[in-house]
Amino acid sequence: MTLFIIRRLAALVPVLLGVTLLVFAMLWLAPGDPVLALLGESAQGISRAALEELRRAHGFDRGPVIQYLDYLGGLVRGDLGTSVRSGQPVMQEVLGRFPATLLLAGSAMFVASVLGLTLGVLAAVFRRTVVDHVAVLIALLGVSVPVFWSGLLLMLLFALDLGWLPASGYGTWKHLVLPASAVGFSSAAFIARITRASMIETLRQDYVRTATAKGLGPGAVRLRHALRNALLPVVTVVGLQFGGLLGGAVLTETVFAWPGIGRMLVDAIATRDLPLVQGSVLFIAVLFIIVNLAVDVSYAVLNPKVRYD
Repeated sequence: MTLFIIRRLAALVPVLLGVTLLVFAMLWLAPGDPVLALLGESAQGISRAALEELRRAHGFDRGPVIQYLDYLGGLVRGDLGTSVRSGQPVMQEVLGRFPATLLLAGSAMFVASVLGLTLGVLAAVFRRTVVDHVAVLIALLGVSVPVFWSGLLLMLLFALDLGWLPASGYGTWKHLVLPASAVGFSSAAFIARITRASMIETLRQDYVRTATAKGLGPGAVRLRHALRNALLPVVTVVGLQFGGLLGGAVLTETVFAWPGIGRMLVDAIATRDLPLVQGSVLFIAVLFIIVNLAVDVSYAVLNPKVRYD
């Protein structure tokens, strides 16, 4: 297991190098001038010499290869660059938004895991009954309904009509309920569908019938024997969903004015803040790799037969 983790961490270097190259190439080929985007309407009254001075100050006057090599040199020193828009270090900007994103992602995945596992297990145990049909219908709605639309419906009902919760913002637990519920319901649909399919397959295995024949109760057979082995594909889905949320739930953070990484990344793209976009994407890539590594390690915890040689 230790050797496996070391190999995965070593593979982090070429993956991140490819991410930086891809993002840098896409931003360089994108139309528009980052200096003009930074100045906005004030760019009309500025001279050409002043524009060139700003480009030199931010390093945009050099060729793409030199800029990319300089960026890699900064990464080796732990420097992600400086935001063109705010003038603050990119690492400081990203880490300042990460707690809000982590709070939203963790709360949403808690809602999604509890709801998704419950619906999936009930649908598998009571297969082809009313319970199964209702659970499948709820999962279908969760997959089909866009997050921004369900978020607007939640705001309309609980914020405007009932007045129980704030419509948007960040600060208290009340601000977290609506965005976490909107994202969690969408993710719960995927978890419920995978849990149902995996539980149905697991309940047909010989060891489940053997445990039942030995006199174990239905609850012990389904939860202790069947569910634990059925969780392997579910953990994969949960890891992917959680990794995506750590990268920023862009639509949800925009609808609910949540100050997370996703909203910051959208604003950085709109203003052509190249250092902030590159640093944010690199940070998200590292989070994805860490989450995937945790998912692989959890396989061995859930199933002792899984070993990494």
